[in-house]
Parts: sequence; structure tokens; C-alpha cells
Amino acid sequence: MVAVANALRLLGSALGALGGALVFVEFFQMPSYVEYNEEFQDYRIDTAQSDVREHTWAGRVGGFCLALGFSLLFVATLLG
Repeated sequence: MVAVANALRLLGSALGALGGALVFVEFFQMPSYVEYNEEFQDYRIDTAQSDVREHTWAGRVGGFCLALGFSLLFVATLLG
């Protein structure tokens, strides 16, 4: 039982680290409604509701991996 708990701890930590890295990448992406014009060196914001994309799949998968990692750590704590 201790081996299963340790394996769950390792898996939970690995998923949490992967999820955290993906969420970190998500924070540094430019939103789809912001455009940079190099000629004038300024930003333009277009907020048409149909075109706005706030999150990418990297952030969604990262958040899911973080949640799953914490859940596995919780289960491992209960087992061991």
C-alpha cells in the first residue's frame, strides 16, 4: 500500500509540475483581440465578441493537470 501511495505522490507531483508549466506559458501569450502594429509601434484592441479567445488549450490542459495532480496527492495522503 505504501508503494501505491508513493507512486501516486510522484505522479501527482509530475502532473502538477506539467500543469504549472502550461499555465505559465498561458500567461505570456498575447490575447487574440490585441494586435501589434510594427509600423506605428502601437497596440490595437479589437473587442468584437465573436473573435475574442481568452484562453488557449495550453491553459485549459494545464489547469486540468494541476487539479488532477492535487487530487492524486490528496488520495496518496489518504492511502499512506
